Amino acid sequence: MPTSTEPEAPRPERQQTDESLAAERERADLALAEHLAVFDELADAVISRARARADAVLAAARAKTDKGAASGPATVERRALEDKVVQAERATADEVVREERVEQVALLAVERKETDRDLDRERGQADDTVATRDEFLGVVSHDLRNLLNGVMGFAGLISMEVSRAKYGPEMVKTAEMIQRSGARMNRLIGDLVDVASIHAGTLAVRCYVEDPTQIVHEAIDTFKALATQREISLQAELAAPLSASFDPPRILQVLTNLLSNAIKFTPKKGKVVICVEPVEEGLRFSVSDTGIGLPPDKLEAVFQRYLQVSTNDRRGVGLGLYISRCIVLGHGGRIWVESKLGAGSTFRFTIPLEPAA
Repeated sequence: MPTSTEPEAPRPERQQTDESLAAERERADLALAEHLAVFDELADAVISRARARADAVLAAARAKTDKGAASGPATVERRALEDKVVQAERATADEVVREERVEQVALLAVERKETDRDLDRERGQADDTVATRDEFLGVVSHDLRNLLNGVMGFAGLISMEVSRAKYGPEMVKTAEMIQRSGARMNRLIGDLVDVASIHAGTLAVRCYVEDPTQIVHEAIDTFKALATQREISLQAELAAPLSASFDPPRILQVLTNLLSNAIKFTPKKGKVVICVEPVEEGLRFSVSDTGIGLPPDKLEAVFQRYLQVSTNDRRGVGLGLYISRCIVLGHGGRIWVESKLGAGSTFRFTIPLEPAA
């Protein structure tokens, strides 16, 4: 029976972008407020020091004048007039500073509104483009799959007929090549549909409490012929008994993606091993190979969309590991790789024993 709760699917990129933008704006506003406060404080300090120096100079000049001339009504009146002039000039300067600060704040608000307006317009255009793309992708994927199923079906009939009629091995080989190409095309279409679901936040993950042994053997059976053809040893190491809450088709999808990459980058006489064992986090799956390994700067980047390990590598479109990461995250687990150039790679992922809340 399926569990009553399902792990939360990865958040759509639009939501993540909005949250990142809001956090960045908050940080920018705080930094700007602190900057303006520091600027105001420094400006006020400079003005205060300048006024203090001016008052000191004025006081010294008055004291010097007082020594050379007797103080009288005319002197007092003149000083009062001078003080009024100084106060008026200071008031005018303060008003200018206040107006400049208000203008700066108003200009910043106008720029923010214009930026928000431009961003909303661009988002609206982007949403329309994405909606059109997703609709087109859905229609094309459906039609392509129908045509592809027909091609693969007829290829299967050809393979059966030529085998019965004892045609030459080249004819049988050609029919098998058609079937393999069709299977690869079907996987690519499935990856594109999954990516569209991830972007829309609708990637389905439905968990059941099961033993993963069956799907591990199914993944190995899928690649046994290919591994034998390339003279690669393909093995499984399973601890017993095993049990966890997971979506069997989705975890099988992750395992096939990891196995496909492992066999792809492992030379002849190499070895690929699937290991499943209980750990503190839940169940840990590992796919190890004796292939070419990964450089340190690719250990995190390999899980990004459309990434190719090598610039000239055309053996995939760089979606398998990205989709695998989203599936594992949807289970509430994590995925990573341990690797060294020339020494092979080990891709690991964990899933919790209980479904994510």
